[in-house]
Amino acid sequence: MARRRPQYQASSITTKMAFGLHSLFLLCGISGLLTGVWSKPTTVVKDNSCPKGWTQLDCYCYVYEDEERTFADAESVCNILGGNLVSIHSDLENAFILELIRAGDNDDEVWIGLHDAVADTDFIWTDGSDNDFTNFDLSVPEPDETGPCVQMDESDGLWEDQLCTAENEYVCIKEVHH
Repeated sequence: MARRRPQYQASSITTKMAFGLHSLFLLCGISGLLTGVWSKPTTVVKDNSCPKGWTQLDCYCYVYEDEERTFADAESVCNILGGNLVSIHSDLENAFILELIRAGDNDDEVWIGLHDAVADTDFIWTDGSDNDFTNFDLSVPEPDETGPCVQMDESDGLWEDQLCTAENEYVCIKEVHH
């Protein structure tokens, strides 16, 4: 004759499983709420609302181009792609661009969209955005008037001026289009 479990044990196991599931759902719900509260407002999304090969940070798409060009040629390519040479407006964005460059096949310096070609020491971005952040290497000191165009050094993320006719790899930026 087969032994049967007493009824109270089965109901006790069902109650424990139900309690465990309720606890799990509650924990997941609280975790989701806290993630929304504690998450940083800046998010990096790979290929979400950006074209293939571009990386999204907030409302902008970025692409690292490893073909060396002069500053003007690099800006022209970025224009053809629907953007400009990258403009950088914070330490976070500078660090993001640096990591994007390091992930590529880089030779050390990369064009960014800052220049003072119009008026010496009056730096402007090729996309027309405000010049509200700089990261020049002040130990040299930079800018040292080597040239009117600005490049980022892949080794430390610091900026230096350079002749616009030099050929560097570059980073383009454009707005996300939904």
